[in-house]
Amino acid sequence: MQEVSFYQLKRHSPEKALLRLLEKAVNAGKKAVVRLGSEEDVEAFDTALWAVDQDSFLPHGTKASKSPDGQPVFLTETEENPNRADFVFVLHGGPEGALQDFERVFFIFEGNVEGQVTAAREKWKEYQVKGGKLAFWSQTEQGGWEKKQ
Repeated sequence: MQEVSFYQLKRHSPEKALLRLLEKAVNAGKKAVVRLGSEEDVEAFDTALWAVDQDSFLPHGTKASKSPDGQPVFLTETEENPNRADFVFVLHGGPEGALQDFERVFFIFEGNVEGQVTAAREKWKEYQVKGGKLAFWSQTEQGGWEKKQ
């Protein structure tokens, strides 16, 4: 059964939190696609993933990449999956599309933005009805993650 995880950001920026989650996925041998709300978001996250942590290197691509299928992480504002990703990360109002094709789905939202919290609650209810394996993670003061009931 597909695992659907909700990550509520409280401390770190979405870019920094995403970098850490993507690093874990790539280190586990998984490919990821990140679905964002607009081309501007893709450009911003593309830049941020290079700059958010000078000690970290996360290879990733966008539609400007010459060989997207070879990228461990692909950023997009569409429903595409050009790198045949195992995991999908949806944030900033990114399109959902065919999420059933992924081994694991991550919804990342900012806990201090009411519209994002409301949307996450609705998604949770939707996946609860579908019988998905759900997990809710809340960011701690130290920036780590605590699984909630």
